Amino acid sequence: MFSRRKLLQTSLFYSLLPQNILQAKVTEKFHNPFQVPPLATAERKGRDLYFNLRVQSGKSAILPNVLTPTLGINLPFLGETIRANRGDRVHIKVKNSLNETTTLHWHGMKLPAKMDGGPHQPILPDAEWTSEFDIIQNAATLWYHSHQMHQTGKQVYHGLAGMFIIDDDESQNLDLPNDYGVDDFPVIIQDRDFNQDGSFRYVTSMHDLMMGKAGNTALVNGVNKPVLKTTKALIRLRVLNGSNARIYNLAFHDFRHFHIIASDGGLLEKPFRTKSFTLAPAERVEILVDLSDGEMPILTHITPSNSGSEEGMMGQMMDRLMGVEEAVNRFDIFQIDASEVTSSKVNIPDNLVTFEPLPDAVVHKRVFKLEMDMMSAMMKGSPQGQLTINGSSMDINHINETIQAGSTEIWVLENHSMMAHPFHIHDVQFRIIKRESEKFGEQNISAQEAGYKDIVLVNPNERVEVLMTFPEFRDSETPYMYHCHILEHEDAGMMGQFVTV
Repeated sequence: MFSRRKLLQTSLFYSLLPQNILQAKVTEKFHNPFQVPPLATAERKGRDLYFNLRVQSGKSAILPNVLTPTLGINLPFLGETIRANRGDRVHIKVKNSLNETTTLHWHGMKLPAKMDGGPHQPILPDAEWTSEFDIIQNAATLWYHSHQMHQTGKQVYHGLAGMFIIDDDESQNLDLPNDYGVDDFPVIIQDRDFNQDGSFRYVTSMHDLMMGKAGNTALVNGVNKPVLKTTKALIRLRVLNGSNARIYNLAFHDFRHFHIIASDGGLLEKPFRTKSFTLAPAERVEILVDLSDGEMPILTHITPSNSGSEEGMMGQMMDRLMGVEEAVNRFDIFQIDASEVTSSKVNIPDNLVTFEPLPDAVVHKRVFKLEMDMMSAMMKGSPQGQLTINGSSMDINHINETIQAGSTEIWVLENHSMMAHPFHIHDVQFRIIKRESEKFGEQNISAQEAGYKDIVLVNPNERVEVLMTFPEFRDSETPYMYHCHILEHEDAGMMGQFVTV
């Protein structure tokens, strides 16, 4: 019931790989210790939690023998992990110590528009901004990052991102790994390019702008080639695709099974056993990995030569079957060292949470057409204004949609471009209710996408329907965003605004 063309294709893709692709001998040793971002300290007064964050510049030893200029939040590179409980009221004071304006957006959070941290809440150099809101949603792995107008891609690339974990009583009562940094690990995956002097090489071509910036070096929590040493037989990995544009096809090199237990908005109803998954920019999954065998599995990404489309992936698989020269490349992410794990029986819960029935009272259905005018962009020499939603490029002074707070709507996302776009909506968690394309017709929703989400990957010539109920936050003047989460597309204008009234 939960199979879908994309899921089947991904499984087929891995099954067709020759053994020497995933199981090849590791030629470059994983030697750097896996780094767990520290938890942000907070002062608690009853249900109120007070955090102090400082956006700062720094230098980080990412590559051998050089220091990389980086940005971070309370750290030289990336941010401390914020953790709070459902029912808490958080007060987050952000001090901007940079010489440029920035923001911090709480991605996936339901909260008032003025507290969202989008482009309407800029923090000037040497200024402070305080975001205060109640945690009203279920346990989930969220994140936070810069959302500065036209600068999001650059600032996130240089390090302005971190994880935001929500806990609740229901999740705490489940028999799941939950000891942060011991059996419960954040895994922020990013790809980066470097100049010879060790500095980040960001956008250098029109290709980077049109397709999104993808790098050739994988980092996990800011570390290259990390190895995670654990003594626990069962671990929980909170995997975030923090890359600007790359879509990951992830599996362990030994083809081991694992269980997906959560997506963007929190726990699934049941664990889902699989060997691989796809993760678009800004998407999150939580997985349980059984390490009772004491082995040293490597999480790896396999990229086809044409990784920007599903059709390209299928074409490369067919090339492989027909004996065409190498169609895929292996991109190792990190290794787990379970050599000190004591063999023991691992228990995976049969059930996790129960979802509310989908609401029937839909008050509005809106269509959003994602388009790219490649020819105009090439002639102009810039994608600015050529990446649009419903024919419009982002205008910070124009409200595109007005929505009734508390109402339930269906948004229809239509991709009329030649590449996939991860679509993100602020302030809500939605359910995917329909996927269809002209070529393949309607598909069932995969188990990985059966839960609550705030990002959905819309493939070329595909139509996706998502259903959501908007929280009871009213503000006729301050908007939320919806946009493609390929950050270079967002910066170039594939973004719109809505207010809830």
